[in-house]
Amino acid sequence: MPFYQVAEMAESKSKLNAAITRKTVAGELMKAGVVTKLEGEGPPLHMHPNEEQFALILEGKLHYILGDEERTVEKGDLIHIPRNTNHRSRAVGGSAVFFAVKSPCGDGELDQDYNMAEGAEEAEKSFPGGNGAS
Repeated sequence: MPFYQVAEMAESKSKLNAAITRKTVAGELMKAGVVTKLEGEGPPLHMHPNEEQFALILEGKLHYILGDEERTVEKGDLIHIPRNTNHRSRAVGGSAVFFAVKSPCGDGELDQDYNMAEGAEEAEKSFPGGNGAS
């Protein structure tokens, strides 16, 4: 069975936003990664029609929109993002790090199955302390 040392894993930039870095690994049925977002960074409101996701906050705080809910989550919070659920997050008060798991694995890329949500521009207006320009 493979074992991974996160500190030794190769880091890559998100195809959706170069200010987001991640260290990822793919299995047979799921993919996982440790993702770092700089303050205020993240993709616009989007959804995954073919993937469900969990995110565990490891460091910092993230302002989240998840379906009809909006809140700030922090270290120790676990978020479930069902398929077809509009969502987005932005780091607030500094950078944030989270562990993400998505299923199914697909091609192993965390950015796969990204679909911009209707109303994405309007959702950026709710981001505290920013203009949503990222």
